[in-house]
Amino acid sequence: MGILNETGLASACEVDLGNAVVMRALHLASYEPIGMLDWNNNYGNEDDKCILFHCGPLPASLMEGQRRVVDHAILMNAVGEGNGFGCNVGRIKPMDFTFGSLMTDEGRVKMYLGQGRFTSDPIPDNFFGVAGVAEIRNLQDVLLHIGNNGHRHHVSITPGNVQAPLQHALAHYLDFEVTLPQDRA
Repeated sequence: MGILNETGLASACEVDLGNAVVMRALHLASYEPIGMLDWNNNYGNEDDKCILFHCGPLPASLMEGQRRVVDHAILMNAVGEGNGFGCNVGRIKPMDFTFGSLMTDEGRVKMYLGQGRFTSDPIPDNFFGVAGVAEIRNLQDVLLHIGNNGHRHHVSITPGNVQAPLQHALAHYLDFEVTLPQDRA
């Protein structure tokens, strides 16, 4: 999946078609690789930082340092060792990124977009999969928007800051309902 996402061919986990659409849009806006992660733990006591993580469909170019492919730790519990091989393990490199997610609701396409930065803050060595500490302005507002509006636990990313052109294109030309929860007061 990481190899497909490296080329811009959106490959989303868990049959998440909405995020596959967002991933493709992010790639077309940035001309950069794309990925899909889970919203995860807050980071210590820092309101604008959290850990973004997934089992490894992230392109190698978005990662740093030592990477490896191993048994999927969660699947291994159900199917046994050696039967769930293919999980990428590593850390996301520091970079600016644009994020978003998409869902349908009563015939409307709804999505949110935002921007953040992956930092070099440490993550415990035993953290599963691919992970990075993300610093996102007004993160608590973003998370409240996601929860209150029924968005999934996935978020799609691409390097760079392409929120403005992407919002314009999707809202203006495709009539998507695009929200920028970082900018809500």
